[in-house]
Amino acid sequence: MRVLVTGGAGFIGSALVRYLVSEIGADVLNVDKLTYAGNLASLKAIENAPNYRFLKADICDRSAVSSAFEEFRPDYVMHLAAESHVDRSITGAADFIETNINGTFSMLEAARQYWQGLPAEEKAAFKMLHVSTDEVYGSLGEDGLFAETTSYDPSSPYSASKAASDHLATAWERTYGLPVIISNCSNNYGPFHFPEKLIPLIILNALERKPLPVYGSGSNIRDWLYVDDHARALWLIVQWGRPGEKYNVGGRNERRNIDVVERVCAIMDEIRPGTPPHGDLISYVADRPGHDARYAIDATKLETELGWKAQENFDSGIRKTVEWYLENAWWWQPLRERVYSGERLGVLKKV
Repeated sequence: MRVLVTGGAGFIGSALVRYLVSEIGADVLNVDKLTYAGNLASLKAIENAPNYRFLKADICDRSAVSSAFEEFRPDYVMHLAAESHVDRSITGAADFIETNINGTFSMLEAARQYWQGLPAEEKAAFKMLHVSTDEVYGSLGEDGLFAETTSYDPSSPYSASKAASDHLATAWERTYGLPVIISNCSNNYGPFHFPEKLIPLIILNALERKPLPVYGSGSNIRDWLYVDDHARALWLIVQWGRPGEKYNVGGRNERRNIDVVERVCAIMDEIRPGTPPHGDLISYVADRPGHDARYAIDATKLETELGWKAQENFDSGIRKTVEWYLENAWWWQPLRERVYSGERLGVLKKV
């Protein structure tokens, strides 16, 4: 089984590649541009595996992408390459438009050209999975869950760019018959997560006794999904999911942001006790522009149709995550020193 993965040096992508190479035994081609969030160190455990290879390429480079298809000849394509941080999209939307929209267009066209030239049996078996986010649905009130039929209502440049890419994927399936499936996931967390995101930022700031920034009142709610559970879901979806369908992937672990931060502090107090307690480092800061109030995924379709179930609950997953960061400074220390030191992102200048 040959699987082409885009964005395989990123957080979710690297978890997927490690899973496919180590546990599934698939032949994997990882195509990644290696932006600031792409890190080959995340793939150290499998970098010399005979069933893994890496290609540094931009998905917007149609020629490079088409060559990768023709030379590797994948059975499945799993498209994860994307700019993903909402804060960065607020002050630098152009990269999100280029990669998430134009890059997805490039991938769809390269896949279509390749798929149309396949022998009948291989053509019938080929599938492409476009991996997206629950943020395309906008914001929920106190009740309800995002379903696959929920209307799109994106709030940020990031979520708008992902919504656009989802619509492209749907159109290529409907217009050209390209066997594309879409997945929309809730907030991921776990090892190898770039430290601009909430959980790794809080862990590392707590470790270094720096302020722990919480946007607004900390009342925004997210549904948390352990990244290895997501990787397993994606493999099920690309194998058994139906082209033209969407599958929501969520952990059924809703938490307010402040509750997440306080749980990390409690674990840090237990593992690395000190004075004052880590909770005293919590600092409320100005809220993010357009900050959605609540996300929550209804994963019933994935659970019933494909038999997936999250193996980690939030308490087990967050403990594993904190322990991993405490034990793996070799991975995150260079990033904190040379790429991103924890400064606030996405702040609009007053005019």
